Amino acid sequence: MLILGIETSTGQSSVALVGTDGVVASASLGVARRHGEFVAPAVQFCLRQAGVGADRVTGVTVGLGPGLYTGLRVGIATAQAFAAARDLPVVGMSGLDVLAFQVRHVRRLIAAVIDARRGELFWALYRAVPGGVQRQTDLRVGTAEQLAAELEATGEECLVIGDGLSRATHELDRVGIETFAAVPDAAHLAELARPRFEREETQRPADLLPIYLRHADAKIGWEARGRMQGGAAT
Repeated sequence: MLILGIETSTGQSSVALVGTDGVVASASLGVARRHGEFVAPAVQFCLRQAGVGADRVTGVTVGLGPGLYTGLRVGIATAQAFAAARDLPVVGMSGLDVLAFQVRHVRRLIAAVIDARRGELFWALYRAVPGGVQRQTDLRVGTAEQLAAELEATGEECLVIGDGLSRATHELDRVGIETFAAVPDAAHLAELARPRFEREETQRPADLLPIYLRHADAKIGWEARGRMQGGAAT
């Protein structure tokens, strides 16, 4: 099994090839808003580094968000094109799930957070379970104050992992919450998705849709989709 992972939901894009024994090749770029220039060349770079052809890839996984609209569009479109051209199964996953998976060995409550811009954050709460993590809440969007209040209300020790935490430093420090800066990355995404490929819990490329938690983002997405298809969104 060789899985191609593509993660573009934050300002840092990443691509990875992950096999049964772990990461075979990876590439990342920390330059915001350059997803379109990076992702397709990064896929080819990883294939070259691994010394394999595209025909060796057995599945594609991609981050569905929530996150930056442009990045999500680029990542999902690339995954769809690569998989459709080769009739490969796909798995779409939330970047928040990927973040929580990165600290799956902690015993505390986990809060995965992604910068939503506009003074807001995306987040969800998780607990470690054998082999990974289990989401305890719906995906949420709100202010740093709302996140801090929700964590304080649990009355539990909590680790917050994520992107854009500088926006929440004051509020989280006030309630004594430990933070760990990180972004969802393609290697962890592919590792998390691997059991789904093994169980054949996959999707068709055309069924991949971004996760929007704000009405305005969803409206922008459908309008853009309408323009790309040569029509107007309704």
